[in-house]
This record gives sequence, structure tokens and C-alpha cells, in this order.
Amino acid sequence: MLRNGLEPWHLLIVAIVFIVLFGSRKLPDTARALGKSMRILKSEAKAMKSDEAAAPVEPTSVQMAAEPAAAPAQPEPKPAGEPTVTTG
Repeated sequence: MLRNGLEPWHLLIVAIVFIVLFGSRKLPDTARALGKSMRILKSEAKAMKSDEAAAPVEPTSVQMAAEPAAAPAQPEPKPAGEPTVTTG
């Protein structure tokens, strides 16, 4: 059924429907706006690709595994022979 995809007469029917729905006055403006949107989309996609190539980002799990975990600070034990000083 859709083995051949879109054939030229399918595109002709779609074009006729667009002309009937939108009218001949709005089609040039619509095509111009669509072209401008496509150019913006392409430029943004290129910018994103160049940003990714310039600064590769490592996953956070790798960064966390690479950093040693800080142990909680524990007070040093006092030798048994020293007296405890209290103020009061």
C-alpha cells in the first residue's frame, strides 16, 4: 500500500490543498517564514555541535568516583596520663 511512498501526484494534491486552504496571498509569506525558521534551526544545531566538540562533559558519576571521599573529622584521643582541664 505505502510501498512506494510519496509519488509526484501525491505532492501535487497536497500543493492544491494548501493553495485552497491558505490562498495564494499567504503562501509566499508562509514559505518565507518557514525558510527563516529552518535557517535558525540549522544554525542553532551547528552551534550546539561545536559547543559539545569544544568542551566534552564527563558524566557526574565518573566525576564523583574520581574524587576521594572526605572522611569526617574525628577528635584525636588524649593520652591516659594527662589531666583534663575544665573551666568553670
